[in-house]
Amino acid sequence: MKKYTALGITLFSLAVPGQSVMAAEKLNLVCSAEQPWCDLMVEGFEAQTGIDVAMVRKSTGETLAQIRAESKNPKIDVWWGGTGDPHLIAAAEGLTQPSGVDTSDLLGWAVNMSDISEGKTVGIYAGALGLAYNSELIAEKNLEAPACWKDLADVQYAGEIQVANPNSSGTAYTELATFVQLFGEEEAFTLLADIGKNVNQYTKSGSAPSKAAARGETAISIGFMHDMVKLASSGFPLKIVAPCEGTGYEVGAVSIIDKAKNLDSAKQWVEYALDPATQSRSVEVKSYQVPSNSKSSVAPESPDLASIKLIDYDFATYGSTDTRERLLSRWDAEVKNAPKN
Repeated sequence: MKKYTALGITLFSLAVPGQSVMAAEKLNLVCSAEQPWCDLMVEGFEAQTGIDVAMVRKSTGETLAQIRAESKNPKIDVWWGGTGDPHLIAAAEGLTQPSGVDTSDLLGWAVNMSDISEGKTVGIYAGALGLAYNSELIAEKNLEAPACWKDLADVQYAGEIQVANPNSSGTAYTELATFVQLFGEEEAFTLLADIGKNVNQYTKSGSAPSKAAARGETAISIGFMHDMVKLASSGFPLKIVAPCEGTGYEVGAVSIIDKAKNLDSAKQWVEYALDPATQSRSVEVKSYQVPSNSKSSVAPESPDLASIKLIDYDFATYGSTDTRERLLSRWDAEVKNAPKN
């Protein structure tokens, strides 16, 4: 009996005298989407391929830190989900490798990710950034419903806003990069600090603020609209706002780690993740991002990106290591500990 371990899952194979022992095919995966979608993806892949998947869920910031730390001896084979900026940074730092996948059926924004990264990361879904507010709390506290980013700096919202920390959350980094592109860097940081005076908590996860708003723990959240749609469709009193000034968006991505120990399995995962049948299943777990394959079905609940005032998000610039580190350092110094209203 021979034992194999990957990310906490133990596999056994029977040794036959006189024959070589081969381990079952396996894959070590980090998933940066919501847990139910991660589980659905793993279940479908194992059923389709027979490959055993050891999966953990981590935010994009955590995952980027891990693959940097493990660059000489990676424990991860493939990274699926989460905002594309950290995936692009990993590609630029040589931490990921080209998958060789066919992108001919993918939408332009997904192919753009592949082009920028020289094939090292590929877009799997898109989602717009927005605001959400708990309509019951807003009415109870006699607050005006926010319609624009700049509204959030109003003193009436003191202690009523929740957003994630961009050091750990790709969602919050998208917000930071969006503000800089919308308002210019100086005005953006002034506005972020003013909004920060009204923030009651900077969370680790990008989806946590909207969950808190849905439960009535905070009045207003910043996050991706598809996460908000999921909560609203489940019956929570959450109203979703596309900010009047315009907004940024994410392209979720999939990347194969450089020196991946299970490369063939990783390549099969990328092909599986881009397949329209796979992408069309996201609605089963109420994940309402817009899929990247042009042949995938789009859930009717998914935000209509064509009707939202989207900025021309510069993924190449804001997905670079230097830009990210500089903006995060400035956020830590000027926004994180802003005095409260």
